[in-house]
Amino acid sequence: MIDMIQRLGLDHRFEEEIQETVRKHYLELETQSHGCTDHDDHRQLSEVAMQFRLSRQQRYKVDSGVFENFKDMKGRLSQKFWGNIEGLIELFEASQLSMEGEDDLEEVGNFAYHLLSSWRSRFHDHHEANVIANTLKYPVHKSLPRFTPRSFLFPKSQLDNGWLMPLQNLSQMDTQIVNSINLQEIYAVSKWWKGLGLAKDMKFTRDEPIKWYMWSMACLTDACFSEERIEITKPLSLVYIIDDIFDVYGSMDELSLFLDAVNRWDLGATEQLPDYMKACFKALYDITNEFSIKVQNKHGWNPINTLIKSWVRLCNAFWEEAKWFSSGKLPNAEEYLKNGIVSTGVHVCLVHAFFILGQGINKETVALMDGFPILVSSTSTILRLCDDLQGAEDNNKAGKDGSYLNCYMMDHPGVSEETAREHVKRLISHAWKCLNKECFASSSSSNPFPSSFAKYCLNCARMVPMMYSYDDCSPSRLEGHVKSLLGGDNNGTIRERIRKDQAPVL
Repeated sequence: MIDMIQRLGLDHRFEEEIQETVRKHYLELETQSHGCTDHDDHRQLSEVAMQFRLSRQQRYKVDSGVFENFKDMKGRLSQKFWGNIEGLIELFEASQLSMEGEDDLEEVGNFAYHLLSSWRSRFHDHHEANVIANTLKYPVHKSLPRFTPRSFLFPKSQLDNGWLMPLQNLSQMDTQIVNSINLQEIYAVSKWWKGLGLAKDMKFTRDEPIKWYMWSMACLTDACFSEERIEITKPLSLVYIIDDIFDVYGSMDELSLFLDAVNRWDLGATEQLPDYMKACFKALYDITNEFSIKVQNKHGWNPINTLIKSWVRLCNAFWEEAKWFSSGKLPNAEEYLKNGIVSTGVHVCLVHAFFILGQGINKETVALMDGFPILVSSTSTILRLCDDLQGAEDNNKAGKDGSYLNCYMMDHPGVSEETAREHVKRLISHAWKCLNKECFASSSSSNPFPSSFAKYCLNCARMVPMMYSYDDCSPSRLEGHVKSLLGGDNNGTIRERIRKDQAPVL
């Protein structure tokens, strides 16, 4: 039931019940995994794998050794489980939560992946085949339930549960409530963006406030975070705008002056800037100060110094990329990635999210946010490498400042693109392991952050495949979802208000 609640995106409504139930099952997990018998071991593989996943999600210390009883003498998954579809599905799902040092769990998960891929092609039952396909493409841990296709979500063995239909009905009602709130937020963001005036002052930049809002919408799914979603969208939009200035429009002399103004954080330092840069820096200055005052009034801490540091770090990273493009010389792969995880802008957005959420703000966590904590850097790494890896497949998506794939192949002449791509995938896998450790390890000296912020970082990483759809010509799932929201506004109120305000829509 907990598994289905999570798959339906309802876990925020049952947090206490889930915590208590998982606690009880966690106490049983080690006992269950130590005594498989021949008649129930197939069922036990599924149960142990699911209990492992759910317990680890709740930050219980669960050792991956619980799967040893399901292996043969050579350390591989015992052959008698190769046809256990539900067991393989749960084993694959559990492997997505592997941490550093758990290569054995990753390996058995990869083996389950290949077995399931093979079984999928043999099934005449389309439902079972699609359950497998859905699992392999959208593992629970690396997907956002609200934006994952609901068809073929449940194996047949779950369809007869009496509690499934009420949960599905609740999920539909919850979705309607959240969709209604999101529509109001879309209007508020569009109105704010129009009032800001940057679209008129800087016609060369992207003008996509609703698309920028998608990040906040997907990372903070609980209906109660309406104000937070709107506030996070504001600095996020400036990340895109400033990126366009450095990447597309500004000359090197202008960019140097703009960077100096940001580093000094002084409106008086903008006198020599062109008008469009003056307007951008003033917006950055005002929005950051307004955001800081709001956090101070709401949570009792003024984050202005940390926010300024994050913007300075981002603009310096943009400046490095601009110099690479101007000189025509790309850096080595290590240097590119070190700078690239900053230039994603993820750090800036996560810093703002941390403060507006308001939990766990103290000297220790603020000092960590002044730097680049692992929770943030691993999230940034996932986005940078996934974006570069997928963008490399589409010439239109290739950045002017190169990609990690290009830099790596330059560093290793003669290496095939396929080999380079496999290397990047391993780096992404490692970043996920680091992120998992920070989110789920029972104790971590590097992560004193609250679970609410850890979940936000996780959702940010989960967003990457949701936001980017380079494998086909269709819109991303998030973009399609927002279009559906606007198209499904039956009385047309929000769409009409957006039209009258002449705010851009997708």
